Amino acid sequence: MNKISDFFSRPSRKRILLQSFFFGAIATAGVISNAFSLSSKAYGQTPAPIVNNTEINSYAQAVLAMEPARQNAFEEIKKLIGNGEIPKIVCNDPNSINGLPKKAQDIAFNYCDRAQKIVADNGLSFDQFNKITVELQNNNTTLKRQVYNTLLRLQQTPETR
Repeated sequence: MNKISDFFSRPSRKRILLQSFFFGAIATAGVISNAFSLSSKAYGQTPAPIVNNTEINSYAQAVLAMEPARQNAFEEIKKLIGNGEIPKIVCNDPNSINGLPKKAQDIAFNYCDRAQKIVADNGLSFDQFNKITVELQNNNTTLKRQVYNTLLRLQQTPETR
């Protein structure tokens, strides 16, 4: 049985894979919510906590559920485009999808529809999901740690808990 300290004391394959997955998941969430980035901020105010534990748990579950579909869509689009660079695809930015070949557009639209359903099925609105993603992109260290720990907990098998 691994102790929490084991994750921090030695670089294991499991830890490296989990970290890679975590950052990949966050990047995925960023791509989905890029169009909702905050363009204006009120300076001089201390913001209230952005999310509660229930929202963090829902967010992590949604990210984990989305990841296989994201990887499949990425691989399918990659096959269609070939050696070319795959452009950044943002679900709520039609221009990012319209630049793709027709079959790739269909794949992207299908993925985006699934992603929105996954978010809703996990108890979040798309706006809430995007708000959390933007906060993670803004380097909210506390929130990153909470989401990371929740992702780890959700991925553990029952015998390792």
